[in-house]
Amino acid sequence: MSSPRPLIAIDWGTSSLRGARLGASGQVLESREFPRGILTVPPGQFEAVFHELFGDWMQAARALCLISGMAGSRQGWQEAPYCPCPAGFAELGQHLLWLQSDRIALVPGLSCLGADALNTPDVMRGEEVQIFGALQMTGRDSATLVLPGTHSKWVQVHSGRVMQFQTFMTGEVFALMSQHSILGKTLDLNGAFDEAIFLQGVDQSQQSGSVLHHLFAVRTLGLFDRLSAAQLPSYLSGLLIGEELRTQTVNADSGPVILIGSDTLTRRYSLALQQLGIACQSHGAEATWAGLHALASKLTSTP
Repeated sequence: MSSPRPLIAIDWGTSSLRGARLGASGQVLESREFPRGILTVPPGQFEAVFHELFGDWMQAARALCLISGMAGSRQGWQEAPYCPCPAGFAELGQHLLWLQSDRIALVPGLSCLGADALNTPDVMRGEEVQIFGALQMTGRDSATLVLPGTHSKWVQVHSGRVMQFQTFMTGEVFALMSQHSILGKTLDLNGAFDEAIFLQGVDQSQQSGSVLHHLFAVRTLGLFDRLSAAQLPSYLSGLLIGEELRTQTVNADSGPVILIGSDTLTRRYSLALQQLGIACQSHGAEATWAGLHALASKLTSTP
């Protein structure tokens, strides 16, 4: 039986680039991180940047490199067509885009069609490996997963396959409202996170009425000194995250919701979910390495 191939796992996003050299059981032997997201790389220079930063790792005999994230987008190294849902490890492996045969591949990301009248398409890149990684880490093959961020994802997985997901522009709307709208004139973004005020925002989001009206109230609560400038960002965050949660139906029989993301964001989503009586558990960046290692382990054939 041949020994496992050395695996180089790369997460190449919009603003950052990180990589890990993984051992046979998926443990991180060495990691690196650079502010070299795809937007910083001139067209045609992705291969040069990759070899500059990770070329020494690729010198290992039989080294295999899997790259997830925005490197596979139209603005990235090369566009990797999305893998349509339902999709598990098998489908993802079949849709890998090999940049160097049996050596360097882009993980394609996932697409799905919504259940609305337009069958609106939805997409993700990079989150798919975090999803499969978290499932491997928890020993589950069915779950509701939430990946908070600029564009938050809600994902339904059954029998090890992503069946459906939805994207919410929660993080981006928070940034726009707090920095580029009239609300930003009354917010102190340097204030400490206020858990109690955040949960007030979550509770308010569950009340009847339009979120557009609730958003304007962020301004009036400040005008009438009901909330301080330092408290308002926490309230706005709770209002927007609560609005996102308001539209979701979680099946308690499928186990706790799995949160994947930074400590800051998963803490907020965990607080909001618990406020609504929904059990959850959190995982961080390690889910990416676990997912890429599991994907590599499932590859049984070369292109």
